[in-house]
Amino acid sequence: MAAETTLETRKSATRADGEVVVSVRGLTKVFKDFWNRPKARAVDNVDFDVRRGEVFGLLGPNGSGKSTTVKLLLGLLHPTRGRIEVFGHSPRHVATKSRIGYLPEESYLYRYLNSRETLDFFGNLFHLSRGERNDRAEQLLEMVGLSQTRTRAVGEFSKGMQRRIGLAQALINDPDLVILDEPTAGLDPIGCREVKDLILALARRGKTVILSSHLLADVEDVCDRVVIYYGGRVQAMGTLKELLSRPDTIRITTPVLPRETLEKVLRVIREDVAADRIRVDNPTQNLESYFLQVVEQARSAAAETSGATSGARVAAYLRGEAESPSETDRILERLALPESRPASVPEPATPAGPTPDEARLEELTKAADSAAPSPEPAREKKAEPVDLSKADEKLSSLLKPGE
Repeated sequence: MAAETTLETRKSATRADGEVVVSVRGLTKVFKDFWNRPKARAVDNVDFDVRRGEVFGLLGPNGSGKSTTVKLLLGLLHPTRGRIEVFGHSPRHVATKSRIGYLPEESYLYRYLNSRETLDFFGNLFHLSRGERNDRAEQLLEMVGLSQTRTRAVGEFSKGMQRRIGLAQALINDPDLVILDEPTAGLDPIGCREVKDLILALARRGKTVILSSHLLADVEDVCDRVVIYYGGRVQAMGTLKELLSRPDTIRITTPVLPRETLEKVLRVIREDVAADRIRVDNPTQNLESYFLQVVEQARSAAAETSGATSGARVAAYLRGEAESPSETDRILERLALPESRPASVPEPATPAGPTPDEARLEELTKAADSAAPSPEPAREKKAEPVDLSKADEKLSSLLKPGE
């Protein structure tokens, strides 16, 4: 109930804001063959708007036109007909592209770069300073759960880990519009939950998210509105409440009731409803919630893993709010102190002067040194090198007769 209330509050704020981020009118894309003959009509006369702070879902079976629509929004494809505006400009407007973060369906990464180098590369494309790139890379790696694998080459990653680093690179520029194409493909349930939490956090900050996914449960958890494609056309569009509610059915949820009370309630209901249309059962949680609960218990028991770990909170620069510093921030602060010495450790105190006992001992030592003979310098005790030529001459003179 709390999650639904939050979602409804955010929807009201989105409608009140009214700023259109993406506008699509009459969008049509026809692919042609080598002879310029129509081959496939991927998108056919599509209209929709996406507003600021909204999570907008693109749904449909394979080949229905979702990915083609995404590529048209990014300016990677030219529309055959129709009009697209992103932040009031053409999708090919260079300044507009700098405000967009994109996670493609397949992660296109340089396999010989590690995680840190990958984020540094993409951050450099957006002309971020070195300090800002390093700071954001640390936060993003911690957020997506790859802080322990930052030195491994991306080519060694599993598909799920590649999706994690791909998501991080899509957010390195702090985009205003985030386009995610199958963001949870290959992720474990923990990663799926973290991606959904991240999407909601971005929307709360006023960022716009366009999500294309085949996992309907993920879309249902985060999207404000959805559009359902089939054959390149929009078959349905609206809020999830409008599309999923069943006005001909009502559900009542109560705590466990005594048997007598339950029988009274059923007796009253049966006066107006046939008995075969009434169902009484216990509510169940979904499998995702149960899975996360089991994993959390295992983590509490200090179980270890060599794979991707559960990510931390959303990166600070993406949250856009002042919060307590992370453990990484605290470590860096300690390292920045003089001589890398923690602030809590006091400097060793310098004595004001020698004590009387120490002064007397020093006088006796000086007196003993002055009375003792000076030792020969160490260099005088060393044997001098022997000149063999002179030794031969001396030996010859000694052997001359008469001397």
